[in-house]
Amino acid sequence: MMRRVLLFIPLVVIVAMFLLFQQMIGHDPSALELARKDKPMPEFALPDLHDTQRFLTQNDLKGKPMLLNVWATWCPSCRVEHPYLLKLARENGVKLVGLNYKDDRDAALEWLDKLDNPYAFVLFDAEGKLGLDLGVYGAPETYVIDANGIIRYRHVGVVNEKVWKEILEPLLQTPGASS
Repeated sequence: MMRRVLLFIPLVVIVAMFLLFQQMIGHDPSALELARKDKPMPEFALPDLHDTQRFLTQNDLKGKPMLLNVWATWCPSCRVEHPYLLKLARENGVKLVGLNYKDDRDAALEWLDKLDNPYAFVLFDAEGKLGLDLGVYGAPETYVIDANGIIRYRHVGVVNEKVWKEILEPLLQTPGASS
């Protein structure tokens, strides 16, 4: 009797795996949920990277649709996307705000001095508190923030021409982003 039960175990495992694979078809494993979608930026008061006596809040992220870019000097992908962010700011007039995440202030200042600064201003989140409130998994991540300070979208990974043209640019131009 026990031998017959043992014979069915592989069959049960195979059926379970088949059902699991069926559920995963069409699911993008790189897509991450955005718990704060269509909600205001969380409240924060963080120092400006360049002027630690100046504190910035969520109110500084209102007035014009923008991209909030999470970056750090320890992030190799951030270095890859940096030239494209410069292009967006200079050639496309995109308002970019930086969120320097869990980084060394001096290293971040040196990075921007050496590679140039695409940001209107940079929030310095040394402890990652705002990053935690946003649900940041790592860097780079880029958020579309509308004119009212509402989070409309999060992109995880490098911003490049394809991401800009297909995802971010249309979102910045939607009525919800500019209201």
